[in-house]
Amino acid sequence: MTAPPVTCVLSADAAATAEAVRRLAAGGLVAFPTETVYGLGADAGNGKAVARLYEAKGRPAFNPLITHVVDVAAARALARFNADAARLAETFWPGPLTLVLPKAAGCPVADLATAGLDSIAVRVPNHSVAQKILSAFGKPVVAPSANRSGHVSPTTAAHVLADLRGRIDLIVDGGSTAVGVESTIVACLDEPALLRPGGTPRDAIERALGRPLAQAPGSAASADEIPLAPGMLASHYAPRTPLRLDASGIRAGEALLAFGPKLAESSESAVRVLNLSERGDLIEAAANLFSHLRALDSAGANAIAVMPVPHEGLGEAINDRLVRAAARR
Repeated sequence: MTAPPVTCVLSADAAATAEAVRRLAAGGLVAFPTETVYGLGADAGNGKAVARLYEAKGRPAFNPLITHVVDVAAARALARFNADAARLAETFWPGPLTLVLPKAAGCPVADLATAGLDSIAVRVPNHSVAQKILSAFGKPVVAPSANRSGHVSPTTAAHVLADLRGRIDLIVDGGSTAVGVESTIVACLDEPALLRPGGTPRDAIERALGRPLAQAPGSAASADEIPLAPGMLASHYAPRTPLRLDASGIRAGEALLAFGPKLAESSESAVRVLNLSERGDLIEAAANLFSHLRALDSAGANAIAVMPVPHEGLGEAINDRLVRAAARR
């Protein structure tokens, strides 16, 4: 029986980049920061490494992975771009936008990583650590969020270690991530369609396209369906403690995830209170979302009451994550 890996944590520097490349080339699993959340990287062309990644995360094998590349030229070696996809890539890459595109002929990404689909999810991250690793490795890297599948996504190296210690080889510690929610996913297989809201707001994408995005059917795939992209399972991003959404007051034994300057009724009786943003800033709220959910999940409450969060801008992505976290499991 193979011994579990010893998870090494290195501060982001040239030596850490070199070690990350060495581990990836050997089929290892390396967590590193992107501008959204920490990703768990594996060589996208190495089917065994991809299988190990699924195992480490406990991730359903039918849930496809996002392939990360260093630039648009590298993406074009994997996927076919229509005019809409090219416009979005030019406008938003590098950045928190994933495009689901038809696979290019000879695409080297392992079929397991794309769940056997004829499409591929690809993005160019906007983070210096991720860029250095991708550039030095010279090949595509699949990198879902670096957490156990269905758990809250990690925004610090400590979050990764708490979930994946002894299951992965290396964590490159680049500090806290800036955006705090995953990338927006847009399918450009026909008319551009929003599959998952995220770090690039819908209205910015629609301005770039010059028309509204379509809403993809079945955006919350059930457990026996193959989703087009990551993050489309109905129960996802889930803490162990049940969530009660749109709470205006606190019940006995609950913790409170607050938003804005005015707290919910009876908040003084909450087991613990954390505020996504006291000043009602959705960017700050997005950056705090997963770390606050993790902290409240450890508070010993019987439920987490979640105050309403506006749906505009990044609020759409925040609410999407909260609905999925609250889904019955």
